[in-house]
Amino acid sequence: MQTAKATKALDDATPAPRPLAGRHALITGGNRGIGAAIAAELADLGANITLAARDEAALRTQREALCQRSGIAVAAQRMDLREPDSIAQGVAAAQDNLGPISILINNAGVAPAAPLAKLELAIWRETFDINVQAAFLLCQAVLDDMQDQMFGRIVNLASTAGLRGYPFVVAYVASKHALIGLTRALALELAKGPITVNAVCPGYTETEMARNAIANIQQSGKSEAEARAILTRGNPQGRLIQPGDVAAAVGWLCLPSSAAITGQAIAVAGGEVM
Repeated sequence: MQTAKATKALDDATPAPRPLAGRHALITGGNRGIGAAIAAELADLGANITLAARDEAALRTQREALCQRSGIAVAAQRMDLREPDSIAQGVAAAQDNLGPISILINNAGVAPAAPLAKLELAIWRETFDINVQAAFLLCQAVLDDMQDQMFGRIVNLASTAGLRGYPFVVAYVASKHALIGLTRALALELAKGPITVNAVCPGYTETEMARNAIANIQQSGKSEAEARAILTRGNPQGRLIQPGDVAAAVGWLCLPSSAAITGQAIAVAGGEVM
């Protein structure tokens, strides 16, 4: 008769399913925060990973952390999403390093804060360059790879700001609405083929961006607890979303078994939007 201890030992020895084994995932902003959590999730599902960002030192650090996960290859690729040439060169280098790209995660983004009257045109344009134009160019760049492999998953990291309005971040809100529009239109364009296109829309998430917002609120004399309460008051669960919550949703969308899910904007926001 097999003991509980023996059963646990057998379970521990059984390898976890790796449904994305051999797939190559390109993740922008994969060096920290939500992007790093997504990279870890996809690596655990078996995907080889290219991390793309501007900060080369942070890329190297995250690459070293990911390399400790067995059985996958990890590359770090500097890419400036404001520059079309840098995007094209970065994608080509990623393909040379790890082969055709099967999964694209458009995660990198910026969220400048200013009232409309003080929002500079240059900041508006840069926000759209990074949050929307870069996603468009990257989608174009990987389509042939995905069609040739008869498998493709594109996940755009939008925000609840793509589903509703927020004051003082008009460029961010407008760009995330545009990113969801891109997601829906491209999903329909590709619906007859093997590629799905979806958006994941986190609420306020425990990242550097949220920590900066908390610090800004504290400057008005609020405690950290009070600042956190202000950020989470719109969340029925009363908490900041964790990067792992977002990564789990992205990982599910990338699975072969999620082939029927396309054109969706999925809120990971504790019920903030429904």
